[in-house]
Amino acid sequence: MRKTPKIEWREVMTFALFVVLAAIIWYGHAMQSARNTRVPVLVSYNGVAGTISFGGTGLPDTIMVEIRDAGARLAAYHREPLRLSIDLHAYIHGEKGTLHIPSDALRRSISDLLQGTSRLIEIAPEEINCAYYTEQEKTVPLAVANDWRPAPEYQPVGRPTLARTNIKIYGDSRHLEAIDTIYTKPVGRTDLMDTTRLRLALALPRNIRASVDSVDVRIVTERFTEKKMIIPIRVEGVPEGYHIRIFPREVEVTVRVGISHFAQVSNEHIRAVCSYSPDMKEKLDVNLIYKNPYITTAWAYPGVVEFLLEQ
Repeated sequence: MRKTPKIEWREVMTFALFVVLAAIIWYGHAMQSARNTRVPVLVSYNGVAGTISFGGTGLPDTIMVEIRDAGARLAAYHREPLRLSIDLHAYIHGEKGTLHIPSDALRRSISDLLQGTSRLIEIAPEEINCAYYTEQEKTVPLAVANDWRPAPEYQPVGRPTLARTNIKIYGDSRHLEAIDTIYTKPVGRTDLMDTTRLRLALALPRNIRASVDSVDVRIVTERFTEKKMIIPIRVEGVPEGYHIRIFPREVEVTVRVGISHFAQVSNEHIRAVCSYSPDMKEKLDVNLIYKNPYITTAWAYPGVVEFLLEQ
């Protein structure tokens, strides 16, 4: 029988050690040697009125730059992207025109962000050119799209609360005139329980901009319960000189109310009313009237009553 060669672990460990040492030496050399790399510069803009809009694709939010430096410093640019803030105040003149930021201005601003040993090789785009124009402004209220639903056995408590009640919108005066409210985009939730906080995007009409693109919303729901009460029926519209008898004279009313407000609902908050008219033959519909804000739904049994009109 052929014997399996014996593994010399000492030789394997020695070889592995030399591989690790070689990798460390190579990495150290790479980190110290100068080379080029391309990194993004994230751009933000200030010093411009909200009524100013930019044509085409707008102002670039990223500038790609090529930098030469030691590998260790180049790695730092990849870990933490450079951020450039550009003040547009000096580049905008009048209500419309073309904004032009020359190459030397961009290079100077980006060079100020680099470490002393870094050298700026190339930027793209080399300069910024963008048409601008002035739009009209209008302040309108915000509202939440009514497409959300509480979870089963829950009901809303009041209306959704928005972090801000109105916003400024910008656009052509003809488009602005037709807008009286800006709504959030659909929530699409049917499982809301207790207190839910959401950040919702705005459903902006075409050709309209806004001072913000989203809003924080707080929606409160709670478990509901049912409360039953006996309410006398009142008949309205009976002709003068006539008397009406109804059967029954009372109805059982069931209301749906949040658990926390159960004690704040009583039969004093509900009226059961029937409206008589000459075309009524034998029965009248029972209508419930209530203004208590804690009552979300109410229904009566029976929903109709018989009547007898007497002179």
